[in-house]
Amino acid sequence: MKKKVLSVLLSTAMIASVLAGCGGGGGAESAPAADSGSTEAQAPAADSDSTEAPAADSAASGEVEEITWMFWDDLNATEDLISIGYKDTVERFNKDYEGKYHVNVVTTNLEEYYPKLNALVAAGETPDCFIVSPGPNLDVYVDPGVAADLTDYIKADGWIDSFNGGEGAFSQQTYDGKIYAVPLNIAAACVFYNTEMFEKAGITTMPTDWQGLIDTCDKLQAAGYTPLTISAGTAWCLSMLAGYICDSEGVDLAAIDGGTASWLDANVVSATNKLVEISKYFQPTAAGDTNDVATANFYNEEAAMLIQGSWAIAQINGANPDFENKCGVFAFPGTNGRVIAKSDSLAMSANTAHPDAVIAFMKYFTDDTAQKYTAEVGGKIPVTTVEYDASKAPAQLAYVMDVFGNAKSTFGFYNESMATTEAGAFFDDTMVSIYLGTPVEDGLASLEDFYKNNVWNK
Repeated sequence: MKKKVLSVLLSTAMIASVLAGCGGGGGAESAPAADSGSTEAQAPAADSDSTEAPAADSAASGEVEEITWMFWDDLNATEDLISIGYKDTVERFNKDYEGKYHVNVVTTNLEEYYPKLNALVAAGETPDCFIVSPGPNLDVYVDPGVAADLTDYIKADGWIDSFNGGEGAFSQQTYDGKIYAVPLNIAAACVFYNTEMFEKAGITTMPTDWQGLIDTCDKLQAAGYTPLTISAGTAWCLSMLAGYICDSEGVDLAAIDGGTASWLDANVVSATNKLVEISKYFQPTAAGDTNDVATANFYNEEAAMLIQGSWAIAQINGANPDFENKCGVFAFPGTNGRVIAKSDSLAMSANTAHPDAVIAFMKYFTDDTAQKYTAEVGGKIPVTTVEYDASKAPAQLAYVMDVFGNAKSTFGFYNESMATTEAGAFFDDTMVSIYLGTPVEDGLASLEDFYKNNVWNK
């Protein structure tokens, strides 16, 4: 069972608030649904007019209803094309609802987003609307009653019918039969590669199994290229790779969470040894590189491959548009057709004084204008049935759609699929520790002990 209580959330938030006040960052990070174009830590600052929480309901007095939206990128400084699209959505909303509603954007960077959101929750200043990832990153706001039940809003006026699959589009945002968030797009985790480097290294066939991936890395290295760029400084990036390898080795995460399998089982040990094996092909600075830096290594042509979600397309093409024509994509090898997939989502504060304004704002993210932009510019898969011009979309989107379309099934990030948020963070940290030199058996033993003390006996 998932054990998340309000006291845990608030104590975590209070600690995060103290650290933020002291200039502290660090710690395990949650996996994002979108990537950030900003690399510098900054305190939340207004992207439009204000960062203050809205005052009590002003609709009765005829005043403009002010709401806040919290996002994990600086909309005024970003090069990320998805984030730029979100900025346009905010501006369209504020223009169309001028005199009635107005949204103020609170921004931070990806690394500090959740600690700062939690600090606001703890202080009783939860933003009216905030971006979340499905899984524990959402349940932690659902369980204590921070996130509002959106079911009736979504099913009203035919809004739900605009989504691909109708109610099925909300499967990752639904808990106990109620919908708590609105998905904005779909992304799949793939291997991005430099087609020119592959050609020069004599690689004509994409790897389909583990040995093929290792052979590809050897050929790239022999040709003088860094085979793979990854961030171990941003823990979820490394654990995403670990999750792919674990799934390929047949690790049953649900069985581990339920106590019928162990972190010390042979297939987990094998998967973790493979993580260590492939790490010798990482860039030398992987231990300290953030996700932004690791991604930049790829689009600046300092490495031949990047294992990342398709949200990276917007960052890659936004930062280096000329790189698009040499950026290929293939499915992570050896997964038997399984693909990691997730989406950005919007949640609403259960205590907002302006629910109608928030719902109106959310609908702007799923209207035809926003969803066409998502595909044609941002390179992510739309969540609605909108028609878009595939010829205008980034070339990488067609490759990702092919990977996604051929997938036999999907699964989530490991750190977002475990029994608790804390377990996911511990998994992230354990994978980083093993990469940095902790013996595999010792690292997995610590993960086993964590589960004994915090999951199985609770």
